[in-house]
Amino acid sequence: MTRMIERWFPCAEVSDACSESWGSGNTESSLWVWFAKRPVAQAKAAVLTSLLPWPDDEAEQRDLQDLVRRALKGHTDGADEIQAILEQEYGRIPRVLDPFSGRAMIPLEAGRLQAEAFGIDYSPFAALGGSLLADLPFRDWSREPSLPFQKTDGALPLEGDTDRIVTDVETFLQEVGRRFRESMAEFYPTSAGAYPWGYLWASTLPCQECGRRFPLVGELELRRPRPKKGDSGQSFRIHADPSTGTCEALVHDGPPIGTPTRVQAGKSKYSADGRVAVCPFCDHVHSKAVHTRLSAEGMREDMLLAAADIDPEDKTKVFRQPTDRELSAAKQAAAALENEPPFGLMPARPDELIAAGNTRTIQSVNYGDRTYGDMCEARQTLGLVRLARAINEVTQECLKAGVSTDYARTLAGYATAAMMRKIRRSTRGARLQKAGGAQVGDIFVNQSAVSFSYDWFESGLSSGPGSWESLSKQTVTALRNIRQRASALPASIQRGSATTLPFRPNWLDAVVTDPPYDDMIDYSDSSDVFFVWAKRAMSTADPMLSMTTHPGGVQDKAEEIIVKRGGGPAGDHRTREHYDSSIARAFAEARRVVTEDGVVTIVFGHGDLEVWHRLLSAISAAGLILTGSWPAKTEAGGASATAANIVTTLTMACRPAPPDRREGRLASVEAQVRAEVKSRVELWDRSGLAHTDMLMASAGPAMEVTGRYSQILDVTGDVVGLERFLIVARKAVQDAADIKVVSLPLDSFDARTRFALWWVRLYGRQMAPKSELRWQVLAGDLDMGDVKNLLHQGDKGCRLLTAKEFKGAITPGSSVIDVAFAMAKSWPDGLDAVAEVLVDAARDNDDEYLWSAIAYLANRLPEGEADVAAWNGLQRSRRGVDVAARNIASAQIHTSREAAEKGHPTLW
Repeated sequence: MTRMIERWFPCAEVSDACSESWGSGNTESSLWVWFAKRPVAQAKAAVLTSLLPWPDDEAEQRDLQDLVRRALKGHTDGADEIQAILEQEYGRIPRVLDPFSGRAMIPLEAGRLQAEAFGIDYSPFAALGGSLLADLPFRDWSREPSLPFQKTDGALPLEGDTDRIVTDVETFLQEVGRRFRESMAEFYPTSAGAYPWGYLWASTLPCQECGRRFPLVGELELRRPRPKKGDSGQSFRIHADPSTGTCEALVHDGPPIGTPTRVQAGKSKYSADGRVAVCPFCDHVHSKAVHTRLSAEGMREDMLLAAADIDPEDKTKVFRQPTDRELSAAKQAAAALENEPPFGLMPARPDELIAAGNTRTIQSVNYGDRTYGDMCEARQTLGLVRLARAINEVTQECLKAGVSTDYARTLAGYATAAMMRKIRRSTRGARLQKAGGAQVGDIFVNQSAVSFSYDWFESGLSSGPGSWESLSKQTVTALRNIRQRASALPASIQRGSATTLPFRPNWLDAVVTDPPYDDMIDYSDSSDVFFVWAKRAMSTADPMLSMTTHPGGVQDKAEEIIVKRGGGPAGDHRTREHYDSSIARAFAEARRVVTEDGVVTIVFGHGDLEVWHRLLSAISAAGLILTGSWPAKTEAGGASATAANIVTTLTMACRPAPPDRREGRLASVEAQVRAEVKSRVELWDRSGLAHTDMLMASAGPAMEVTGRYSQILDVTGDVVGLERFLIVARKAVQDAADIKVVSLPLDSFDARTRFALWWVRLYGRQMAPKSELRWQVLAGDLDMGDVKNLLHQGDKGCRLLTAKEFKGAITPGSSVIDVAFAMAKSWPDGLDAVAEVLVDAARDNDDEYLWSAIAYLANRLPEGEADVAAWNGLQRSRRGVDVAARNIASAQIHTSREAAEKGHPTLW
């Protein structure tokens, strides 16, 4: 049975839905801290098209396509019809597995399609989060006894309540919050009868000149002004008192009037000099190397700078100097932390070591942190300890009241989820964020790297951003919305390895997965900062969570399939070779457990062409054949839209390779690829697939054809690499689409010119996201060096260069597009200047490719542009350019002969 995904995928509909509220997956992803967020629209489309058949009848094909398009308009559209088709097709509930399930978006959507879904992840932290999303919300908990706590609004949860789990989670979180606040109240004194929103801290270091300690702060503004409301904002300055040798932060209205103690030394924040630290007592400058060394040697001490209250009238965050009582309470918290009892065999303060090689992932390692318990200041750490203890206490009382162990684990899990999101805005990496009103910044500002800062913000006991009350409400809201969006069969989520799947052969109808992308994310290393706290919070509810074979007490790393960034010097085993061999084994396991007519669907996105080629090699080594390849803008509109990375991912369908494949011959296989792509282009065109998407989709039929053979040999008997057939397939798309540059096929131009003309066809002179540059380079089987100096890149994206911006030197080896730019740039200087370009390029007036490209550019780019005027002028003056070029060439020949006769050969 051919599956739909092998012939068609709703690329445009997925791209659109991923930017909408329901399809983005923002609600689902808000439940748990994880680093990869697969939009639910893409997950739903991948599962749906992997299960649905592709009928032979064209009318039936169109009907199924319309049904899928309708299903991507929301969670419940077309659900009954889809379920009926799947029941008829399989005669039972279909089975779907994601062996790299992460936060379990794919198993969730499989369950929403009423499929039997399974999810496996190597990280126990991810597996816990996945169960909270795709499994536990959809179980029947109606037989559980009432919780032994009363909600703060006085309402008791009712037996058999249809939304029982939401009610009980809310009650559980409220009780945890009550106990947490009571246990920490003495360390957070109230101000005007209310708890402050939070506190600004900084690390201090001793000056290497005068010996006095001073705080390292890089910014003095606390709150941005609001002119329309007559609010001038707030800032602070560092006041150093030489007589006492002490510093304090003085809060004032208006913009900063002083100078930070950390200032930029070089022209760029990325320069090697970085920020230097200037002593406010003696003005001694400490280079980045010096203050980093002092910090790494354990010389840092924490200093409370300012407190922030919430104005009861307009909810504005108002900053002030901390009171003596607040300063004393912070010190008392440090003393109390030393006396906290352990969680079983685990000390209260995490002592798990941060492994070597994590300087890029856990950035505070560079500044002296050695354990995960070092990452917070003492009061933050005490708060997390007391919060984890409150979760355990409430869990224990639920068990005493007769709640089942599964339900107690569920409730504790959602409380831990809220705690993990609190940690995400804790540690010394949580900066004060002023945009959009004062907020607590996220510690992940660079993908999965946990940031560090000398100055940071600590949330208090209020109901403001980053507080337990705020985070627990968000958890309940997310859970309620997930349950209300669509019913689902509970998925089975467990911890395990993708290389040893616990399923018998040929048992699953589809494997749909979003595997790790080479070195893009250090999943376990980054999530260990959460794991060490999660296993403490869950020590009563799930003691197995803390079980690990890692000697450092963190998550296992032995079989994690990534390339460890920065792990080389530390001798980390997660190398490129480890990744390539392991991902191939994982794909082979997927092939083993899927039915003979099933598919293995792989969602993948990476900006490095080499990684794509390595992935294809892994698919082939696993005994799979790629049969479909479908691009979609799954991250469009996000923060990465203007970054030079891939926001477009491929959804690729593979099926088990047939046994006893014979060898193929190059010429025959190339002909088959061209014929297959041509037939698919007709379907894709009928289905409305854009030409730019057809280029990437062509990989499917190309690999399907090549997969019929054990290997493909050229006329000399050498094995031909798969990459060759990707190029053949892309050329076949352009041939089938009959894209002409005047009268010449686009594919007949040199690669650099072909890229530029294709870019003009897609975007003209409009600004496009930088991610599209990398995507189109990838689609053209090029690298970034091949298209250098063709596009102008700015903060908001990239666009085609203007001729005035072109800086390339023209030689006989220059591409057509470079010569065309250089000629337009020289046009204002007259025909002789243009003719010199033509001569330097060793081209003449009869060069059909050059003049066709010039005509194409003039027709495709906006009228009125200087470049268009130049190219139109060149076409009108083509004869004059030819005459001038001949004259210049003749003069050069004459000069060369004279020099030769005088014994002075020239370069001509």
